[in-house]
Amino acid sequence: QVQLVESGGGLVQAGGSLRLSCASTGRFFSSSAMGWFRQAPGKEREFVAGISWSGAYYADSVKGRFTISRDTVKNTVYLQTNSLKPEDTAVYYCAARNNGYVTSFDYDYNYWGQGTQVTVSS
Repeated sequence: QVQLVESGGGLVQAGGSLRLSCASTGRFFSSSAMGWFRQAPGKEREFVAGISWSGAYYADSVKGRFTISRDTVKNTVYLQTNSLKPEDTAVYYCAARNNGYVTSFDYDYNYWGQGTQVTVSS
């Protein structure tokens, strides 16, 4: 059974940084697509970034500020968030997809973590 566990969220001032981590217990990790999504209060869950064998992909709202990476030895994917803005405040979720292609649709992902809260104060 695959489990995804996020960590690294917290409270930060605008302009600050956080590194989110997502540890996976599954053996599929190296061949899967991994994604980060977020959901702010009263809003739908949205794609933030994804990574697979073909590269890294970002939502326009975070491009140039966030960086996704993966460590296949540690079975962990990271999201480095820089220049944070109050509008980045949300619960951030890690997701994994059996298919090795990144998509921006949450229904394409098979496994989800429990989420980690990121709060950016102005």
